[in-house]
Amino acid sequence: MVRLNTTHEIDQERVRRVEILISNLLRTGVIASLLIVVFGTVVSFVHHVDYLTSSPALQPLIKPATVPHTIPQVIDGVRHFRGQSIVLVGLLLLIATPVVRVAVSIFAFVYQHDRTFVLITALVLALLLLSFVLGKAEG
Repeated sequence: MVRLNTTHEIDQERVRRVEILISNLLRTGVIASLLIVVFGTVVSFVHHVDYLTSSPALQPLIKPATVPHTIPQVIDGVRHFRGQSIVLVGLLLLIATPVVRVAVSIFAFVYQHDRTFVLITALVLALLLLSFVLGKAEG
């Protein structure tokens, strides 16, 4: 006897697929971020072997003036294979991961035909983006 899927089962399958997609997105973002940060740290120590043996050598590395503060500075640092800039790329990816998760959630709720959560999630995304814009205006 062939059993037909009910609407509820189809909805449950949709929800499960969306949850797996979001789970994979978060996992991939965090793991990629970790790998980039570790790689940037290794690059820093390879370029400056004295960091391993000398505390005074580390002082310039941790001064705020030497850390890139803008996206163009980070890009320039990555082009020149600077460890600090590579680490910052990893940290930016870590910050962006949950924001992308919220954006993907909007499409997931559209896929599930859930208008209420589409609106709520769109509002959350707008507030997140606004906080970045306002943070940039302050900095």
